[in-house]
Amino acid sequence: MSAPAAVTRNDCAQGALLTVDLAAVAANTRFFASRTKAEVMAVVKADGFGHGCVPAARTALENGATWLGVTSIAEGLTLREAGFAAPMLSWLNPVDADFGLALEAGIDLAVPGLRHLSAVTRAAMSAGHRGRVHLHLDVGMARDGADPAEWPGLCRAAFRGEQRGLLDVVGLMGHLGCADRPADPCNEVGRGCFGWGLQVARGAGLRPAIRHLAATAATLTDPRTHHSLCRIGAGLAGIDTSGTTRLHPALTLTAPVVAVRRVRAGTSVGYGHLWAAPADTTLGLLAVGYADGLPRAASGQAEIMVRGHRCRVAGLISMDQTVIDLGDLQVDPGEAATVFGPGTSGEPTVADWATWAGTIEHEIVTGIGGRVHRQVTGECLRSAR
Repeated sequence: MSAPAAVTRNDCAQGALLTVDLAAVAANTRFFASRTKAEVMAVVKADGFGHGCVPAARTALENGATWLGVTSIAEGLTLREAGFAAPMLSWLNPVDADFGLALEAGIDLAVPGLRHLSAVTRAAMSAGHRGRVHLHLDVGMARDGADPAEWPGLCRAAFRGEQRGLLDVVGLMGHLGCADRPADPCNEVGRGCFGWGLQVARGAGLRPAIRHLAATAATLTDPRTHHSLCRIGAGLAGIDTSGTTRLHPALTLTAPVVAVRRVRAGTSVGYGHLWAAPADTTLGLLAVGYADGLPRAASGQAEIMVRGHRCRVAGLISMDQTVIDLGDLQVDPGEAATVFGPGTSGEPTVADWATWAGTIEHEIVTGIGGRVHRQVTGECLRSAR
């Protein structure tokens, strides 16, 4: 007996759609601005955590943020070219990066060691622009930032750069590794290390007016870390890793049902035949897969909403395709299924997908593939600043 033919519709949507609700980004920015006396830096790295760096930056600046934060110089230049004149910091660049371009664009630079300091100093000499730098101290993550053993020498060298008229050490920064767990002793260690670093810097003759240690979680849970500036990235996207605050998720991902087929009990689905229909059922094929950002590790657990019902993913998520078990739900090809959304209508959320995949929400929102079409709602119409 031949397999039942799939019902398809050629004029259905061609791919997945990611809708970015900037009203949510605006609400999150206002919330963080209300939670601290410090200034708020909107961290819009990784294309604004997948929300679009330009619209996310514009929305954040219109709703209480006063700084922009990026990792690479290239990200910063994209924002400058879009018309943003707000203070901006780039903090993760190779030692041979084109620091001259950053200085000409008025982008502050994080300096995590002597080699970076030398590179920025040389760029300042060549460009004829004083470099605005934030000395970056590793306060316990053994990641980016200067080792505490190297810190006194870095501060002394930076002061010499100031005396030569090449540098302005305007900031001092660090990053806490356990801020999502407020009671973790490593946070106290990090705070203490940051305080020591500030004392050493002042002892070397530096007077950094901008001091920033707190990112999203610490801003929510520990006012002692706020200093003069708080860096908010995940929080703009509605993500709170501390689990203490309900923020506003801004992303909704939908995908078209491109085919529907009725199958008998025992029918296997997908690569490896790791799932078989427990009873006669209807399967729906979606034009979205791990190339579009659906984590393959969520196979067998993830759910997708169709017509107000959550339907379990059947079999492995493929590169371009995902099959869901519709049961007896009547669905027509061409209908949109909601992969995730804010959860206000019962649909799966980014947090759900992170749980199913054994990862964090950050990986989900920044992993949406480039072929997914984007649309923005609630966009602020005022110009960039």
